[in-house]
Amino acid sequence: MNVMAKAEKKISSAFIYFFGSFGGILFGYDIGVMTGALPFLQADWHLENAASLVGWITSAVMFGAIFGGALAGQLSDKFGRRKMILMSAIVFMVFSVLSGVSPDMGEASAYYLIIVRMLLGLAVGAASALVPAYMSEMAPAKARGRLSGLNQTMIVSGMLLSYIVDFLLKDLPGEWAWRLMLGLAAVPALILFLGVLRLPESPRFLLRKGEEAQARKVLSYIRKNPAEIDQELASIKETAKEEQQANQKTSWSTLFSGKYRYLVIAGVGVAAFQQFQGANAIFYYIPLIVQKATGQAASSNLMWPIVQGVILVVGSLVYMWIADKFNRRTLLMVGGAVMGLSFILPAVINWMMPNMNPMTIVVFLCIYVAFYSFTWAPLTWVLVGEIFPLAIRGRASGLASSFNWIGSWLVGLIFPIMTASMPQEAVFAIFGIICILGVVFVKICVPETRGHTLEEIEEQGTNHGRVKASNPEN
Repeated sequence: MNVMAKAEKKISSAFIYFFGSFGGILFGYDIGVMTGALPFLQADWHLENAASLVGWITSAVMFGAIFGGALAGQLSDKFGRRKMILMSAIVFMVFSVLSGVSPDMGEASAYYLIIVRMLLGLAVGAASALVPAYMSEMAPAKARGRLSGLNQTMIVSGMLLSYIVDFLLKDLPGEWAWRLMLGLAAVPALILFLGVLRLPESPRFLLRKGEEAQARKVLSYIRKNPAEIDQELASIKETAKEEQQANQKTSWSTLFSGKYRYLVIAGVGVAAFQQFQGANAIFYYIPLIVQKATGQAASSNLMWPIVQGVILVVGSLVYMWIADKFNRRTLLMVGGAVMGLSFILPAVINWMMPNMNPMTIVVFLCIYVAFYSFTWAPLTWVLVGEIFPLAIRGRASGLASSFNWIGSWLVGLIFPIMTASMPQEAVFAIFGIICILGVVFVKICVPETRGHTLEEIEEQGTNHGRVKASNPEN
């Protein structure tokens, strides 16, 4: 015990925040790695005309993540955040390696890889839910606001890292290229596992288990002021008591009662729109998009994912700079409008000028990614973290996360099927219309949360419910 305590005392807050962020790198790496692996995998397994199988191979991770996040949330309340992050890292390592050693059995290979990637998705969903939760419980209150932006930066940095790895491996023989791309995803998982081994458990979880002395000890490693530690312990106890009372009084039906319906629809709707707007179609399929536009082999277009990755990283840094300078609704509506036009204009230009340069669509996609990176990408999770009242926060956040993963899975699944049956410009125009609908949704259904306390936001929902009840025709 003394040895463990001494080891924990050496851990700096910077170390804790780094490995909280590193979970985002792991998550982002797996989002991006299939972008480069897919062209080689298609050629090796002769899947060029198997759009549905390509869609399932790509989206299987997101399908597993739908369940991974919900399952990990429940298990972490029983076993602790730290232990579940370690378990997620192990699962991630195992199934990343199994993806890389997929047997060559003809069409059966595709089904093997789909199943393995679904199981890998359990770890992806768990990590995406657990790591931010652990970080928010370890960080001081004054730093929690910046963590949303930092986590997004690390996710897109993981994506960029995977794009660079894909580019460096592209000249290997086809089979070795995609196998190493997928298998090397185990490396960031191993780093995460080794880092989290040194981390203490969350003080919030320790208090829930009645281990107040250990919770105080953990806080002493990351808080300098004893008075601050006492104040935080008291605050955690009070919040835990309120959450316990709230959970006893609420059920799933409570989410859609008059008092909460407005805020639940707003938060879940934004989370769903973020994915149905089509961002993942670009992130997963940009080499194939360029191939269809120009006729060049997808495997020779792996510089484009790096371009997208750089735009995402720069955009996430722009967001951290402007986050507290503009209203959430303003950024979402401006971003959504530009994103929608970036998808719709290529179809209009192609209709008016049939001989349009095929790279025009790629230029507009870069504009889309730029505006997505500092508006909808980070703001969705900032807003979801702010908008739900305490009484329903756990269930509502889980519902929002599930809808987000469902959207991610469906876009990854249907995009290759859609592009196999209609022009790319038409497919992106459909996503553009969804972007515009998202702007309308934010305008009508989403309250402003910047600068408001959680209590003030809850009051907006309560007042909105009263207005609806007294004016049912509205």
